[in-house]
Amino acid sequence: MASAFEYAPAPESRSVVDIAPSYGLFIDGEFTEAADGKVFKTVSPSSEEVLSEVAQAGTADVDRAVKAARKAFEKWSALPGSERAKYLFRIARIIQERSRELAVLETLDNGKPIKETRDADLPLVAAHFFYYAGWADKLDHAGYGANPRPLGVAGQVIPWNFPLLMLAWKIAPALATGNTVVLKPAETTPLSALFFADICRQAGLPKGVVNILTGYGDAGEALVTHPDVNKVAFTGSTAVGKAIARSVAGTDKKVTLELGGKGANIVFDDAPIDQAVEGIVTGIFFNQGQVCCAGSRLLVQESVQDEVLDALKRRLSTLRLGDPLDKNTDIGAINSAEQLARITSLVETGEAEGAERWSAPCELPSSGYWFAPTLFTNVTQAHTVARDEIFGPVLSVLSFRTPDEAVAKANNSQYGLSAGIWTEKGSRILAVANKLRAGVVWANTFNKFDPTSPFGGYKESGFGREGGRHGLEAYLDV
Repeated sequence: MASAFEYAPAPESRSVVDIAPSYGLFIDGEFTEAADGKVFKTVSPSSEEVLSEVAQAGTADVDRAVKAARKAFEKWSALPGSERAKYLFRIARIIQERSRELAVLETLDNGKPIKETRDADLPLVAAHFFYYAGWADKLDHAGYGANPRPLGVAGQVIPWNFPLLMLAWKIAPALATGNTVVLKPAETTPLSALFFADICRQAGLPKGVVNILTGYGDAGEALVTHPDVNKVAFTGSTAVGKAIARSVAGTDKKVTLELGGKGANIVFDDAPIDQAVEGIVTGIFFNQGQVCCAGSRLLVQESVQDEVLDALKRRLSTLRLGDPLDKNTDIGAINSAEQLARITSLVETGEAEGAERWSAPCELPSSGYWFAPTLFTNVTQAHTVARDEIFGPVLSVLSFRTPDEAVAKANNSQYGLSAGIWTEKGSRILAVANKLRAGVVWANTFNKFDPTSPFGGYKESGFGREGGRHGLEAYLDV
């Protein structure tokens, strides 16, 4: 994108990661082929280069993995918490040691900028394992009564937008509480989960405690409906989350669902504009907007709307879109051709409905999946771009006059995952935050995560909490 400064390329070296031509499923401590021999390819979204060939799990493989996890559960759950903690601490340290390798791998397979995988994702991944390692021998003091018991086998299905971080959110508390795991990563980003399987072996984790099944939606469906799975954890689309809820209804499975969002980022007239603009950019253009808690609806008080929009457009014109492995890159590639088509379709709908589109001036690479940072003005609550989760670098701008109107518009959504408030008044932050029906409310910041803090939503954004002490409850019989 146009800039007053020219940036020399600063690419991270691909040589730090060794991607094998093919990978099997990780079941009972070993890599193995799928029962029917099926495979699929994983592609780098920034170049459309085939990175590797991966085994495609079927129903028979799911059954094998669940049986391995069930067998391992007896010994794993019987270990003292202090012993389980040692394994989690070891995994956390290995993740730190291999963080550069894993950051490059994640950028290649996902398309997000290396500075995000390196500076945000990987430190948080290690932090989650360190944090829950600390809880493993303190479960009696977590507030759930004396001697809380693990549930058994956890079936976990994670999305493609934060592959390794979502893995950590789910596996770390499951292991700390004495459960065993069968995890299915998204089909477009399987590699970091397979590398994590190698980390489990490197850490000496007992066989069968963690099992990784790569594959498509049918494998995920077989996992969550398997009769010997005691706990289901899913992060992904609301539509799939509803299907999972229906499939487990009437069973004794414990379920947590972290689904879609349409977060409101509220800017009041006394907000520090430059700081707010940076928060708006972080809220919607971080990870190309492919974030469930993205601040995809910007609500600006009328008196400062023009000033905020002018500053925001200037800022977007300085963002650098391109090679995700370049340390200067701000905007990486969209994860898949399918996701790019969805974003494009919803943006075209927004234009057709009368919203005014503005896209940052930039040159899109000739190969890969790319979408320029975009915002819509003249948006009403009735517009599709203000209601539907786009899951891309697209911001819808609405205005308000009073705090009550801001709250009403923010809550006028089927979702309730996140919100942001920008103001210099602490009293206003507290008053507005208490009225927002959102699981996470940020004040004068956005997209800040910490393993000690619970995360989750209301309404069609799901139920249950991950992270913090609250995240232990989902994996315990309390």
